Amino acid sequence: MEPARLMTTGESGDLGPRPLAQEPIAYPEEDIRGIPRDVIIEQYVPLAKMVAAKIAARLPSSVERNDLISAGVIGLIDAIDKYDHSKSNNFRKYAEIRIRGAILDELRSMDWVSRTVRRQSAKLDGTQRRLRRELGREATEEELAKELGVGLEEYHRLLHKLQPVLLLSFEDLGVNDEGERRSLTQYLRDPKAIDPGVAVHFRKLRQVVGEQVENLPEKQRIVITLYYFDSLNLKEIGKVLDVTESRVSQLHAQAIKTLKLKIRRAFTKQRTQAGQPSDSE
Repeated sequence: MEPARLMTTGESGDLGPRPLAQEPIAYPEEDIRGIPRDVIIEQYVPLAKMVAAKIAARLPSSVERNDLISAGVIGLIDAIDKYDHSKSNNFRKYAEIRIRGAILDELRSMDWVSRTVRRQSAKLDGTQRRLRRELGREATEEELAKELGVGLEEYHRLLHKLQPVLLLSFEDLGVNDEGERRSLTQYLRDPKAIDPGVAVHFRKLRQVVGEQVENLPEKQRIVITLYYFDSLNLKEIGKVLDVTESRVSQLHAQAIKTLKLKIRRAFTKQRTQAGQPSDSE
């Protein structure tokens, strides 16, 4: 039988169009001898993606599918290098096995739990489910320990060893209903909390305002203090200063104008000292 080809070759030897866009993809399943390595890789990348997608479907969203695809492509390259036509006449099947194995190896390298602990965890889970079915309720610790053939103290040590460890990516919690990626910082942030940057700014502002109020003329300082800190109205302040309400209004306006100017100068000076551009620049 003539070996299947990945592409067509014209009489002049030029490469014809590759059937990458065809559905379904026609993988050569017998002989790949004589076909350029990069062409085989390009043709079989969809197979690596397919295997990765099947495995990713059973994994949490924290596992990146692209990482699995990359591992699968490495497995594909390994399959091309090690394929022996005399031992196997179906390259596609051989490549799929190598791709799957490479992806599983990658997942094992990402796993922080040993195989022994995994087996113990699976045994405990299976025992809990079986006793739940048989008893019609959750099994007690004593019942589970007895079923596992261990003492209660050893059972507690086993539970401690099997305590689940949750690893979260701060940048990836899957996607929300709108298809946008979620971040853990979104859920850690307290919407009622004051932004630290804003808090620092207002603390500086209060300090500057306090200093500039102290530098105001006496009557202006009294008006600002009584109006903003003691919550007196203009009429009440007039009685304190023994002046008319109109005069208090004038003093208030003069004080506010002076404060705005001095506060602006104070912040401009701070920005200049910090090497930041001023508002006028």
